[in-house]
Amino acid sequence: MKTNSLAFKIWVYLALFLTIILFFIWVLQILFLNAYYEWVTKNSMKDIGNYVLELYNKDSSDVYYNALSYDNNVCIEIVTNGNIEYTSEAMNRGCLYYTSDENILDYKTQFTSSNKQTATYTINNPQLNNKTIIYALKINENTNAYINASLEPMDRSIIILKQELIYVTIIVYIASFVVALYISRNISKPIIDMSAGAKKIAEGNYDTPIFTDSNIEEIEKLAEALNLARVEMGKTDELRRDLMANVSHDLKTPLTMIRAYAEMTRDLDNESLEKKKENLNIIIEEADRLNALVNDLLELSKNEERKNILHKTQYDLTTQINTVLKRFQLLVETENYKFIFRRSKPLIIEADEKKIEQVIYNLLNNAVNYTGKDKKVIIEIKENKTFYRVSIKDTGKGIDPEEIDVIWDKYYKNEKNHQRNKIGTGLGLSICKTILMKHNWNYGVESKKGKGTKFYFDIAK
Repeated sequence: MKTNSLAFKIWVYLALFLTIILFFIWVLQILFLNAYYEWVTKNSMKDIGNYVLELYNKDSSDVYYNALSYDNNVCIEIVTNGNIEYTSEAMNRGCLYYTSDENILDYKTQFTSSNKQTATYTINNPQLNNKTIIYALKINENTNAYINASLEPMDRSIIILKQELIYVTIIVYIASFVVALYISRNISKPIIDMSAGAKKIAEGNYDTPIFTDSNIEEIEKLAEALNLARVEMGKTDELRRDLMANVSHDLKTPLTMIRAYAEMTRDLDNESLEKKKENLNIIIEEADRLNALVNDLLELSKNEERKNILHKTQYDLTTQINTVLKRFQLLVETENYKFIFRRSKPLIIEADEKKIEQVIYNLLNNAVNYTGKDKKVIIEIKENKTFYRVSIKDTGKGIDPEEIDVIWDKYYKNEKNHQRNKIGTGLGLSICKTILMKHNWNYGVESKKGKGTKFYFDIAK
């Protein structure tokens, strides 16, 4: 395994984790085993003392004391007014009350003269040459109970435990290496495969899906996210190519015409003033077209960088629509276009006036470009319970159902090899989409083949 690979790092972290665990096991089981053993013994003797008190208060027979002593490997002695009332018959297992050494038995005098209810003493037992724990309990003013237990020597047990821990440590480290290999196969391999797939995406290959046979939820979600990114990046790349082709087309055509008409004007003699004027008008129109294209591209750039902030005010939408329609008056007069908008009632809304003007202009321009032979464009405002719906409809050939979802995309046109627009650049619908989304307004399109298309957006009341 490479030192910077995921499998190696998994093994290192797992080995480090197991090392810490084993370290604590060694410390607790070897260094603190005696102290822990003594602590457990003292606590258990407190429980035995409470049971002795309960038996004494119930005036139980010696059989119960004997069973308690034998089961817990302790010695029990009950003394009343200095006289032994009961001693356990625990086969004389190191019980201190059989010794004649007064120095050892001094704990009884100390406890009797004290006002303590309980006390614990640690004394060296000369019979077994080991420590003995004594738990003294005051049953009543005249009666005391003494429970003692010998602490067995732990040196031999510690040696055996050390040997056992050495084997356990070796086995655990070998097992951790095997487990790490298994984990690396089930975790790192799918990630490595996805990394290879992501590299293909970075190289521009959006056709090969990323598969994973992992049963880990997070890895499966990562693969889904990469596949989604692959599909979206493929769409973006296709749109980019279309955008470059379309922009190049719309730049090349007016530039060619400007050059051609400029050369024609240059070659005309002074007597052809009318022809010169006509040529210069065409040059101006083509320059306007280039200017509109550049402005729309700048508008899209601002929207994508989120620098385009809304400045909302209250104003009359009806007046705004009538104002925008005046900009199409030339088409009415020269090409017999019909714009039908019969609303006269004011409609006060709160929105960014300039941007909504862009939306209305772009939708009208789109309707002009794709309306039918009757050259009719219908603008309506319908009131619903919770919103006003503004719609702009043409009478053209309509949009194919499979193209409805992408009609709002940048520079999308329902014919790839499009003819030049009468007005505009082909970027208008994308700008409309961005502006309407910024306002949090619902928008959409309805279309039937041969019966025209209606674009709409909803203004909340």
